[in-house]
Amino acid sequence: MGATLVEDVDTLAGLSLVDAAAAVADGSISAVALTEACIARTRRLEPKVNSVIWLDEAGALEAAEAADAARRAGAALGPLHGVPMAHKDMYYKAGQRSSCGSAIRRDFRPTITATVLERLEGAGAVTFGGLNMAEFAQNPTGHNRHYGDCLNPWNEAHITGGSSSGSGAAVAARFAFMALGSDTGGSIRLPASACGVTGLKPTQTRVSRFGVMPLSFSCDNVGPLARSARDCARVMTVMAGHDPKDPTSAKEAVPDYEAALDGDLRGMRIGVPETFFLDGVAPSVLAAMETALDVLRGRGASVTRIKLPLIPELSACSSVVSRCEAAAIHGEWMREYPQDYAVHLSARLFPGYAIPATHYIEALSRRGPLLQEFCRAVFSEFDLLVTPTIATELPTRAETDIDHGPPGTAAKFMAVSNNTRLINYLGLPAISVPCGFDSLGLPVGLQIIGRPFAEARVMQAADAFQRDSDWHLRVPAL
Repeated sequence: MGATLVEDVDTLAGLSLVDAAAAVADGSISAVALTEACIARTRRLEPKVNSVIWLDEAGALEAAEAADAARRAGAALGPLHGVPMAHKDMYYKAGQRSSCGSAIRRDFRPTITATVLERLEGAGAVTFGGLNMAEFAQNPTGHNRHYGDCLNPWNEAHITGGSSSGSGAAVAARFAFMALGSDTGGSIRLPASACGVTGLKPTQTRVSRFGVMPLSFSCDNVGPLARSARDCARVMTVMAGHDPKDPTSAKEAVPDYEAALDGDLRGMRIGVPETFFLDGVAPSVLAAMETALDVLRGRGASVTRIKLPLIPELSACSSVVSRCEAAAIHGEWMREYPQDYAVHLSARLFPGYAIPATHYIEALSRRGPLLQEFCRAVFSEFDLLVTPTIATELPTRAETDIDHGPPGTAAKFMAVSNNTRLINYLGLPAISVPCGFDSLGLPVGLQIIGRPFAEARVMQAADAFQRDSDWHLRVPAL
C-alpha cells in the first residue's frame, strides 16, 4: 500500500463517529470509503493488536453501498448512516458466527438478532466484524487462551483491560468508529481506560440485552466504546429504550443525550471518594485525576472529598451475586465440557456452586435497599462521583496471567477491576474517559458515576472535560 493511500486511509479512519456520520450525510465522504478505510487499516495493523475474531468484508461493503445509494436517492438518513462499527463477539446476529471468545461456541450461529444490533443498523450503522474478548466475558484483563490475548495498541506487553478487550483495542487503533462492549463488573470501562478511549456503562436495564450472551442476569449491561463522550451520546440515543423482547428493560423515556452536551458545569457538585477507590492508587494515576478535576472546576463544577458509605456490604453482595449467576449460566457446559474452560475461568466459576442459595437471595434482596441508602447518602449532596477507573498503573499481561503466574498474580488480576465492580451491583451509570498517561506511558482513565438514569449528566461532564483536554484525541503509534 503506497504512502499516500495509507495516509488517506488513516485520515478517514481517524475521524470521530459524529464527524464521520456528518461527512456521509453531506456527501463529502462515502460510506464505502469509510468502510474500506476501516477494513484496510484493520488488515494492515491487526497483527499488532489481535482485536478481531472475524470480519465480514463483503457484507459490510454491500451495506455501505446500500447506504450510499439511499443518500443519493434522497432517503431519510439515520444518525449513524454509513458509519462502520464492530462488536464484542457475544452479540447475536441470525446466521452469523458468535463465539463469545470461547472454544465451546467457536462455531455457534444464532437464529436471533440482538435488539441493539437491529437498532444500530436501523440507524444506518455498517457492521463489519466480531471482536476478541475474554472467554465468556469473564476476566478484567483481556487474556484469552483460545484466540490469543488481545494486545494493547499502546504497548503490547500490557493488558488491554477486559472483558471487552477487542472493543477497546479496535477503537483505540482506529479500526472502528465505535464498538459494542458489555459491562458486568467493569468490562466496558476497563478497556476504555487501558486503551485510551471513552466507554459508557449505562444504568442497569437502560439498554436491551436481548440477543446478548449473558454472564450475570443482575449485573450485565450493554454499552458503547468510542472516541468521545459525544460519540457515545449519539449511539446511546439510538440504543436505549424499552424492548418488548427484554422484559427487564426499563420503560423510562429516552432523552436526546447529545443535546445535553452543552459544556456548562456551573453548579454541578462532584464528590471524590477519599477511601476504597483511592486505595493503592499510583502517584501518576492520582496526578492525572487531580489535573482532570482542575479542568472540571474550570468548567464550573465544585469538587469535594467525601467518605462513601456501605463499601463492605456492597463488596460482599456484589461478589455473591456475580459468582452465583455466572455459575448457574455455565452449569451445564461446566459438566459437559470442563476441559474447554481456561483454568482461571473454572476457578472463578466453581466457587459459585458452593455459595448457599440463602446467601444469593439475601444479596439480591438487599440490592434495592442498599441502592436507596447509597443514593440518599451520596446523591442528595452530589450530582456525580469521580474516581480513577483503574487505580494502579497498567500491569503487564505476564503480571496478570493467573493461569501461569506466581503467587500474588491473582491479587494484581483482581485489582484491575476494584473501582468498577461495585457500580454494577448498584446498577449506576458510569463512563471512563482518558485523562492522561501513567509513568509507563500508558493511558489513565477517569471514571464519572451518576445516579440511576443520569447518563445525560454523566456524559455532559465527560464531554465538558473533553472540550478542554485532548487525551481522547491521542492515537497509539502502531
